[in-house]
Order: sequence, then structure tokens, then C-alpha cells
Amino acid sequence: MKSAVKAITPLFVAAVGVLGAGASPAAAADVLLPHPGPDGLVWVPESTGDGGVVSGGVSERLPTVLTVACEGGGSAAVTMEGQDDVQVAEFTVNCPKGSTGVGSASLDPGVVPRGSFSVAVDTSTQDIRWSLTVTQPE
Repeated sequence: MKSAVKAITPLFVAAVGVLGAGASPAAAADVLLPHPGPDGLVWVPESTGDGGVVSGGVSERLPTVLTVACEGGGSAAVTMEGQDDVQVAEFTVNCPKGSTGVGSASLDPGVVPRGSFSVAVDTSTQDIRWSLTVTQPE
């Protein structure tokens, strides 16, 4: 068993080294939305075209903030639903070429019911790059 652990350890170290190499300052400067920190429930650092996310853990005691940033020429229509399939937020973000457009919805405590939720991003073209965060500031 010890020899198996010794064989796996260099592979693990090599994989971590490769993953760590991608986090360069140049890559960080190209992030549309930064990591949301401890208030974050969801962070999608980057996606392209239509997409979305499903998650859980929302508290109805806290406000919820959904933020989407995008670029590429066109727009992104954003909707958020609670686990009861009731739409709680809807907005559109202009996604310019060469710069970043940002849109958000701030929802009072209780608007998003406790439990799971979904966010859909419907882009006007499949080459629009976007990022999203869902936070619950305390």
C-alpha cells in the first residue's frame, strides 16, 4: 500500500502544479466577475452561450443578489427561479464588444424561498462570454 501512495503522490503534485499555473495575474485580469467571497452561494467564473446554474442553500432570512457580467456584442437575458418554480428575478444585460456589461437584481429577504434555486442565461449569440454570482450578504 505504501508504494501505491508513493506512486500517486508525484502525480497529485504534478496535477496541482499544472492547475496552479493557470492562475496567473494575466488570467485574473480577464475575469468578468471576481470571486464573491464568503457571501457567495454560486460563482460561475466564465461560460459562453446559453447556460445557467442550479444550486441549493439559499436562506430566506437574507437578501439575495444575482449579478451577471458579459461581453461579446449582443445581450444576455437572465431569469432566476426558486425551488417552487416561481420566477423571482428577470433582467437583460447589454454585452458590448471590447468591454463588459453588468446587470444585477437585489432581492429582499424572503423573495427567494429557502432551498434550491436556478438561474438561466439566454444569450443573443452563442459567442457571448458571461459570468455570474449569487450572493447573500449578511
